[in-house]
Amino acid sequence: MKREARSDATSFRLRAGFVLGALALGAAALVARAVDLQLADRGFLIGQGDARFMREVATVAHRGRIFDRDGSPLAVSTPVDSVWANPKELATANTESWNTLAKVLKRNRAEFTRRITSSQDRDFMWLARHLNPENAQAVRKLDIPGVNLVREYHRYYPAGEVVGHVLGFTSVDDEGQEGSELAFDHWLAGEDGLKRVIQDRKGRKVEDVENIRSARPGRDLTLSIDMRIQYLAYRELKAAIRDNRARSGSMVVLDVTTGEILAMVNQPTFNPNDRGQISAAMYRNRAATDIIEPGSSIKPFVVAAALQSGRYDAASIIDTNPGFIRVGNKVIEDEHPMGAVGLSEVLARSSNVGMAKIALTLEPSLIWTTLTQLGFGRVTSSGFPGESAGVLSNYSGWRPTGIASLSRGYGLSVTPLQLAHAYATIGAFGVARPVSMLRVDTTVAGERVLSEQNARTLVTLLESVVSDGTGKRAAIPGYRVAGKTGTAWKAVGGSYAEDKYIGVFGGIAPATRPRLAAVVVIDDPAGALYYGGDVAAPVFAAVVGGALRLMGVAPDAAQAGSERGLLDAPTLVRR
Repeated sequence: MKREARSDATSFRLRAGFVLGALALGAAALVARAVDLQLADRGFLIGQGDARFMREVATVAHRGRIFDRDGSPLAVSTPVDSVWANPKELATANTESWNTLAKVLKRNRAEFTRRITSSQDRDFMWLARHLNPENAQAVRKLDIPGVNLVREYHRYYPAGEVVGHVLGFTSVDDEGQEGSELAFDHWLAGEDGLKRVIQDRKGRKVEDVENIRSARPGRDLTLSIDMRIQYLAYRELKAAIRDNRARSGSMVVLDVTTGEILAMVNQPTFNPNDRGQISAAMYRNRAATDIIEPGSSIKPFVVAAALQSGRYDAASIIDTNPGFIRVGNKVIEDEHPMGAVGLSEVLARSSNVGMAKIALTLEPSLIWTTLTQLGFGRVTSSGFPGESAGVLSNYSGWRPTGIASLSRGYGLSVTPLQLAHAYATIGAFGVARPVSMLRVDTTVAGERVLSEQNARTLVTLLESVVSDGTGKRAAIPGYRVAGKTGTAWKAVGGSYAEDKYIGVFGGIAPATRPRLAAVVVIDDPAGALYYGGDVAAPVFAAVVGGALRLMGVAPDAAQAGSERGLLDAPTLVRR
């Protein structure tokens, strides 16, 4: 019995020793592995952890704001949430959650499912951009694997369609696409930053680790536009297009003293906040991109060439007898014979015969040089995207019939912006100042292109158009106005359609100390009235008259008949 007891004790000690030895070896192995992990493999393990949970993410920079000249906001970027997904992770969620997500995002369920299932080889796909806060919160509450929200910025335009063509719009990625947004995109666009963060397995940020590059916000931009005048122009042009059942129209208002664009409107227009209505036909800025044959509104600039030649002055007499003139195989005529008349009456009654006779006595090179210096045939300095240079062929190819046609506004094409710039140059008494879309805070010297005496003479001649001629409906009570009407047949299918017109009025005010120049174009009015003096001149009077009062420009001394205001259409009109 004693022998058996000793044997059992020995066996127990052996088993206990074996177990203790095994435990000691296990503990030693764990300690060795821990040392190995903490020291030898530390860098590798940290790298593996970072690879799984450390991410570099962009910090979105907001786009610069756009203001009018007085600081009213025209374009701002507001923070919004967009939804993206990792299709591989989203595939692990049940299809019912897909249907719920599609409903929240207002997507077709079948199409939504097809997109997810066909993108399994990708790590990123947009599900929706720029959600409203309610929908973004609804997506966040779903907490679906692989579905994430990211902060972006959405462009908002407080004035909507009133300034749509001036501003243009941005893409969904906040990049300038048209108008000022495109022209000054390099200035407005910010630079996204970059930071390193730790995310959980659902892609949610746990901790910011490092700021790699700070975001640089876009710079603010101040335009030359005066929203008070812009709204006036928008309202009056829209009413004129409606009342005259016209196809389209444009108006440009310039500050004569600085070259700034104070207003630029078109009809039809578009609301840049509504991407559903943004199309090429709607967002084209006709004032800068579309060209027209200006009709009689070009006549003052041909007279400017005549004055520059030294052969004509304010007292010159033009014999328009017998009321028509044959040039080559073309006959140019006036509606009624005028006989021998002065330059002021040639413009006031818009004599085609008188203008043809004047132009044919001038050197073609002088006419071309004068028109070119006034800005025709080349883009302005506005920098507006897509601006047209118009059409002014070189004088070397001119023939007498072409010169006679040009003298009454055919055979050349201009944009409303070009035409307004030319009138502003006359209003600046011969000094051409660069056209600016940005607010100008310094004195603009400009370049002299006409002698001051000749420019002042021309302004005086153009006053007679409004006081006694075809432009009576451009009169502004209390202010002297100088300007010119124009009515041109539209070219359709390679020939002129004698039942389709473009009505134009261009002018400056006040004539004594010009401050504003403006051009109004009414395209294809289908109502009873179509002459520029009937459809365009009243818009000029309403907008420029209101603008002068808003700007605090002192009225001229009372002039005879200045209180007549907007008169009935004149009985004698000319193309």
